[in-house]
Amino acid sequence: MSQKQLKEAFISNLNGTSLLEISVGLSLAPLCLLCRGLLLILHYLHYGKPPSSRTHSLLLDFLVLVSPLLFSCTVLSPIIFFMPVILAAFCAGTFSKIYSQRKQETRVPFGQIVKEFQQTYLDPDHIPAITVFRVYVNVLTSISILAVDFPQYPRRYAKAETYGTGVMDLGVGAFIFGNALVCPEVRQKPCVTQPKFSNLARQFFSVWPLISLGVGRLLSVKSIEYHEHTSEYGVHWNFFFTLAFVRLAASLLLTVFPKNKSWILALTVAVLYQLILNTTSLKAFLLHGSGGTDSRAGFLDANREGLLSLFGYLAIYLASVQVGLWLLKRRSSVRGWLGALWVLARAVVALLAFLHVSQAHADPVSRRMANLSFCLWVTAHCLMLFALFVATDLTLVFTKLLVKGSSVPCCWSVVKPPNPNKKLGTEAVRVGREEKLPHLCLISAINKNQLLFFLLANVMTGAVNILVDTIHSKAAFALCILHLYMFFNCLVMYILHAKNIVLKFW
Repeated sequence: MSQKQLKEAFISNLNGTSLLEISVGLSLAPLCLLCRGLLLILHYLHYGKPPSSRTHSLLLDFLVLVSPLLFSCTVLSPIIFFMPVILAAFCAGTFSKIYSQRKQETRVPFGQIVKEFQQTYLDPDHIPAITVFRVYVNVLTSISILAVDFPQYPRRYAKAETYGTGVMDLGVGAFIFGNALVCPEVRQKPCVTQPKFSNLARQFFSVWPLISLGVGRLLSVKSIEYHEHTSEYGVHWNFFFTLAFVRLAASLLLTVFPKNKSWILALTVAVLYQLILNTTSLKAFLLHGSGGTDSRAGFLDANREGLLSLFGYLAIYLASVQVGLWLLKRRSSVRGWLGALWVLARAVVALLAFLHVSQAHADPVSRRMANLSFCLWVTAHCLMLFALFVATDLTLVFTKLLVKGSSVPCCWSVVKPPNPNKKLGTEAVRVGREEKLPHLCLISAINKNQLLFFLLANVMTGAVNILVDTIHSKAAFALCILHLYMFFNCLVMYILHAKNIVLKFW
């Protein structure tokens, strides 16, 4: 077998892992974020200021926010169920140290602190968990697309061939979900009246970079005979095309139907698509081609997975639009967000129950088809991950109340409520040193150029695969390559952020 055939076989015919293992793995990113925040607060407690060195700030962010995830999906994957326990124990120890070492004058009874915490006002115009969710989906995707080519990345985490729940299967759905959370239909203020098709026109203009990237990827992959998993999207299709067409289709539907009922659209699309799969020959065509022999004759036959899975990804996108609209309802206090957490928890439980029914009576989860079970699974786990990020933010807000003046980047800002006695006092005011952080943040850096980060990760993945025999790499070498790859990607984003450069040309 050629090197290309070996690599294609290495990522083919896999069956995924358990829902429990993926759920456990999802807790790692929020715990890493919590570790970073607690360490920054502890640093402020000791030195009275955040880290002043940008180099130290970048190294801290990389070592705490990225490196544990890289280890967890490679050499530490056999003990993945212990990783959250280890990180949680470290967080508990750090919090205990902060609580015991705070200044004497700020020491008040714990019950009073909890009461003040519940009444704390948060910046209602910014929800950090949305930014963190989207950035971490990007980071986890970037790690996986290269790590999957090394033997240290468990085969059960890679994309399943037809049925199954791999970590990378969740990644593609989460990418769609994260994009919809900040789409124009969500961000547009209700009071602003715009022409009905203005969003649609903007979306047509904004997706041309995705189409261009899709064409560029297609041409480059074919020209250098790069290894590819044909049953993933087909012969010519790729994820950039899926992103572009899902955004266009969703915008078109939401110009006709009310966006605050997009969950109904999502359910209708997913259920109808599943019914058609189960009652017609569409499923057989998708899995085995028009002749039943896995033929790839003609554009539709050659790209049947990419084209037909658009319906499932569209349902996920529409469901995320509904979630985004719900999240942007103004909740100005900790108490309001604790209530929102309870709603998210109930939604996750309900979706997992529907997933169990769907897998038993309709079809198991299939990323290849993007069927109803896949849509329910992706939505449930995305809501679970988002809820964990919100809980992390609230924990950091509570800890910041213990250490007055401390700040954590990409965490909620504590604000004073609007003054009802002043005619102009309608805006909330930030408290303490939250206004301007003297150090940079890796999450903010990646968030500023997310598409560029994803593109750079794809290019670097291709370069590493061309230069390195990944399949036969030893563990130490693989970890070194993966850390250099991720650090380079993060460093480029960090430098652009430091120079306030946003490479967006559409």
